[in-house]
Amino acid sequence: MPHLIGPDFIGIQAEDLDAARTFYTEVVGLKAAAHSPPGAVVFDTSPIPFAVRTPLGDWKGTDALGEGIAIWFGCDDADALHDHLVAHGTRIVFPPKDGPFGRYFAFRDPFGYTITPHTVGLS
Repeated sequence: MPHLIGPDFIGIQAEDLDAARTFYTEVVGLKAAAHSPPGAVVFDTSPIPFAVRTPLGDWKGTDALGEGIAIWFGCDDADALHDHLVAHGTRIVFPPKDGPFGRYFAFRDPFGYTITPHTVGLS
């Protein structure tokens, strides 16, 4: 039977790609990939690529971007990243706490998406 293998790419939509690039590189600390297709900013993330692209349809007035979707990123230190984001005025959904995947918290990006970083062991 044909079947899904697992997540292979994560992309969110934002109308202002320059603002997305600035937020995700200068505030969150991701590195933009060397090449991105037109209408998108791809970031150098692993094991799964992450990108922000222009909207695929008309979604003006949408207040609940990503509602019901969980986007988690591994990070080296959830507490330190939380403090860094707070210092940069990022809206925090909930502060760091211990959970089933380690220390984690959630923030809202400037486009309305909730992102959940959690501390992972780096090899």
